[in-house]
Amino acid sequence: MMKTATAPPAAPITSPTPPSANYLKSLGKDAPAGLVVFLVALPLCLGISLASGAPLLAGVITGIVGGVLVSWLSGSQLSVSGPAAGLTAIMLTAISTLGSFEAVLTATVVAGLIQLALGFMKAGIIGMYFPSSVIKGMLAAIGLILILKQIPHFLGADTDYFEDMNFLQFDGQNTFSAIVSASNAISWGSALIGVVSLIVLIIWESKPVKSVAALKLVPGALIVVVLSILMNLLFSSMAPDLQVRPEHLVKLPQISSFADLTRELSFPDWSALTRGSTYIVAFTIAIVASIETLLSVEAVDKLDPHKRHTPQNRELKAQGVGNIVAALLGGLPLTAVIVRSSANINSGGQTRMSAFIHGLLLLGSLLFLASVLNLIPLSALAAVLLMVGFKLTKPALFRTQWRLGWDQFLPFIVTVVAILFTDLLKGVAVGLAVGVFYILKANLESAYFFHNEPTHEPGVMHIKLSEHVSFLNKASIVTTFERLAPNTKVILDGTESEVIDYDVLEAIENFRLTAAERGIELELRGIPQVEVLGH
Repeated sequence: MMKTATAPPAAPITSPTPPSANYLKSLGKDAPAGLVVFLVALPLCLGISLASGAPLLAGVITGIVGGVLVSWLSGSQLSVSGPAAGLTAIMLTAISTLGSFEAVLTATVVAGLIQLALGFMKAGIIGMYFPSSVIKGMLAAIGLILILKQIPHFLGADTDYFEDMNFLQFDGQNTFSAIVSASNAISWGSALIGVVSLIVLIIWESKPVKSVAALKLVPGALIVVVLSILMNLLFSSMAPDLQVRPEHLVKLPQISSFADLTRELSFPDWSALTRGSTYIVAFTIAIVASIETLLSVEAVDKLDPHKRHTPQNRELKAQGVGNIVAALLGGLPLTAVIVRSSANINSGGQTRMSAFIHGLLLLGSLLFLASVLNLIPLSALAAVLLMVGFKLTKPALFRTQWRLGWDQFLPFIVTVVAILFTDLLKGVAVGLAVGVFYILKANLESAYFFHNEPTHEPGVMHIKLSEHVSFLNKASIVTTFERLAPNTKVILDGTESEVIDYDVLEAIENFRLTAAERGIELELRGIPQVEVLGH
C-alpha cells in the first residue's frame, strides 16, 4: 500500500490557460499589479538602503534595475527582483571591512560575475533540492514576519528603517519588543490612517467589490495611498495633533536636474580589486544572493496560479547581470525578493510586465514624483503589507500541512519558528536539516525512481515509478517532464510504489495541470492527486 496523503483519484487533465506571450493582452492585470508592487517596493528600497549603511538612493537604483532589466532577463514571469533585507548585515560588515561603499560596489560587480559563472555551470539545480514543506514554511514565516514587523509602522511608532526582517534588529529591539514599544508610543494620526487603510483593503477584497468589473481594474493599494494622503492633509488643516510626523512619511530624494542625479550616484572604486578581502566579500554576496534568489523563485513557482517553472540557471545569469549593472550605477546587491513577488501575485500579476512596470514607476518617481510620493504615510503602506502577509500565512496552509502528516508538518513548522527567531537563511537551513532527516529515513529502501517500460504504441512513453520515490528524485523527475516532446502520450505508473514523497506528488500534479497546454496527453496510474498552492 502506498504511504502518502489520501486523495481522490486523478481527475481528467485540465489546466488554467496561461497568459499569452502577447504581453499587451494581460496589461489590464499587470499594470495594476505593477502599481501595487511599486507602492510596496519604494519604502522597502529606501529602508534597506538605510539598514545597509548605504546612500539612500542605492536601494531605489537596485529596484529600478531589478524591474526594468532583470524582469526581461529572468525566465520567471512573476518574480520581482530588488534589494533584499537578508543582505543588510552583509552590507554593513562589507562596508566596514572594505572601508567604503564604493569598494563594496566593486565587490558587487565581482559577485555578479560569479553568479554568471554559476549560471553557466548549471549550479541552479540546487533550487530543486529544497523540500516543499520548507518552502511553504518559508512563505508562512515571511507572512508572519510581515505582519509582526509592520505593526509598529501601522501604529506610527517606529522611526527606524521600514524593513528589518531579522528577529534581532539593528536598533537593539527584537520583533516582539518593538511591538510592545510601539503600543506604548502610538501616533494616533498614523494609526487611524492605518486602520482606515486596512478596512478599505479588506472591503476591496470582498466579493461584492470584486464582482464590479470597473473596480477590479483599480488596485486597492492605490485607493489606500490617495485616501491616506487626503486624510493627512485634512489632519494638517483641521486636527494638527493628528498630523503624521515627517519621519513616518515616505522619504524619497528630490532630483530636479541631471546634476542632482549625478551628485547622488556612487560609482565603484576599482582600486579595491587589488585587495583579497574584496573577493571574500564578493563571494559572500554571490552565494547568499544566489541562495535567496533560488528560494524565492521556487516559492514564486508554487504561488503561480499557472504553475510555470522558472529555469534556475537562467535566473542566476539574470541576477548576475543585474548585480553588475546595479553596482556600476551605485546600487545595492539584488536578489529575487519574495515579499515583492508575492505582492505581485496577490495583486493579479500575470507576466513579467508587472515587474517591468514597477521598475518604470520607480524610475519615474525618482525623476518626477518625489514631492508627491513623500506625502504618503508609512502606516498606509504597512496596511498593504499586512494584507500581503496574511495571504502568505493563511490558517488553511497550516491545516493542510498538518493533514499531510509529521514528515511534512514538522519541517514546515520548524522552518516557520526558526525563521521567526533568526533570519531567512538560518531558518531555512534548520528546516532543511529536519526535512533531510525524514528524506534519508524514507530513502533507505530505494534510490532509483523510474524506468521507461517498452511499449508497442508509437509516440507513447511508459514511465514506471519504483517502490520508493523520495524527494531526492524530484529534480530528475521535473527535468524529465521538461524534456518531453509535444504530442506525446505519457503513462506515469505508480501502481507498484510503496512510498511517493509529497514533493514528488506535487511536482507530478504541477505537470498534470500544464500537460494539456503543451500538447502532452498524460495518464496517471496509481498516483493520487494532491493540493498545490494557487489551486
